[in-house]
Amino acid sequence: MTRAVRRGVLGTVREDLAAARRGDPAARGDLENAVVYSGLHAIWTHRLTHRLWLARGLPGSRFAARVLAQLARAATGIEIHPGARIGRRFFIDHGMGVVIGETAVIGDDVLVFHGVTLGGRGGEHGPGRRRHPVVGDRVVLGAGSSLIGAITVGADSVVGANTVVTKDVPAGSVVTGVAGTARPRSGHEGVPTL
Repeated sequence: MTRAVRRGVLGTVREDLAAARRGDPAARGDLENAVVYSGLHAIWTHRLTHRLWLARGLPGSRFAARVLAQLARAATGIEIHPGARIGRRFFIDHGMGVVIGETAVIGDDVLVFHGVTLGGRGGEHGPGRRRHPVVGDRVVLGAGSSLIGAITVGADSVVGANTVVTKDVPAGSVVTGVAGTARPRSGHEGVPTL
């Protein structure tokens, strides 16, 4: 492993640990977080499986990525498809039950709580076809929220707990309810800022 790669991996680990400290007021310290936070274990495993998924010249890499992703799912309760694209400083707090589909794209500094689904509508087939949500930078996805289909949630938005989102959400919005409705974000939602 080259020095630049080691620095890149260590830098990413440090960023993820810092995101955990920012996203969880109960975070006690980096060592404890690295050992006990299933959300960190899931994203670190995903970063490896995603590289395997993209390594088309390596025979069996996609199979290996899927197997490793399933092992991570069994260990953490968090299912992230190796094809999903996830940005920097991503944090899953109390991650049990999180599901992120193959064509999902998640921006930087996103905070996700337990039970969140970034899923498809079903029936969408074909290679290269986007079936899952795109989540912008600095978005917070509340516990139990479901983002369904090839929708986009704009940057700096908050999706409330147990909200079901099936349509695009403009940047800077708060979305609440079943078949969520968007309104402009006032900045006083009491949600942690990453």
